[in-house]
Amino acid sequence: MPAKRGIDLLQSVAEMASVGPVSGLRERMRAQALALVRTEDLADVGYSYRILALDTPVGAPLTLAGETLHAPWLLPARGELTALACAVCSIGARLEARVSSLFREKRASLALALDALGNEMLFAVSRRVQDRVLADVRRQELSMCGELRPGDPGLSLDAHAAVLRLAQAEAINVGLRGNHTLLPLKSMSIVMGVGIDLPAATWSRCDHCPSRARCNLVARTAAVKAL
Repeated sequence: MPAKRGIDLLQSVAEMASVGPVSGLRERMRAQALALVRTEDLADVGYSYRILALDTPVGAPLTLAGETLHAPWLLPARGELTALACAVCSIGARLEARVSSLFREKRASLALALDALGNEMLFAVSRRVQDRVLADVRRQELSMCGELRPGDPGLSLDAHAAVLRLAQAEAINVGLRGNHTLLPLKSMSIVMGVGIDLPAATWSRCDHCPSRARCNLVARTAAVKAL
C-alpha cells in the first residue's frame, strides 16, 4: 500500500498561476495565507492508494477486495478493465481549524484566502497521487482511464466508505462522518479504472456539473493540460 505523509506543496502551489483576473487585495491575502501556512505549519498533506484487481469478470457492479462499487462509467467501450485504483488524499485538519479561528477573530478576508489556498493544495495533492498511480500502472504495462469521486453522477456518495477502506485511508488519518462527509473536510477520495488497452475517456466527472462554467478548478485543470 503506497502511502505518504508530510508532503511539501507550498512552493509548487505558490508558483501556480491564477486563473482569470485577480485583484491586488486578493493577491495580498493569498500571500498572507501562504505565509501563515508556513509559519504555523498548518498543512499535513498526505495520500494513500492501492491498485486492486477485480474479483469477478467485469460487469455492474464491480467487486474487489470484498467490496462492491456501482461505477458503470468506468466500464470501457473497448479494452479490458482488470483493476481499480482507489486513492485518498488530504491536507489535514489544522488549516480548516485555523480558518475557523480567523473568522472568530473577524479576519474574514484572510480566512477566505486561507480556505481558498487549502482548496488549491488539495487539488495539487490529488494531481500528485493520480500521477503516482499512473506511473505505477505504466510500470505494469497497463493503462488507466476515467476518474470518479463519490458523489459524481457515475459513483454515489454511499461509495465513500468502501473507497476509504480500499484505499486504506486510516494510514493518513482520513475518516468518514456519517455516510457522506470526509474528515478532515479538505480530503478527497478517487476511483480510477485500470486495465489493458483502455481507451481515453470521452467523459469527465465535471460534464454535468451546473457550476462547470464558473469553476476555478475546471479552469485550472484546463490550464495545466495546456502547458
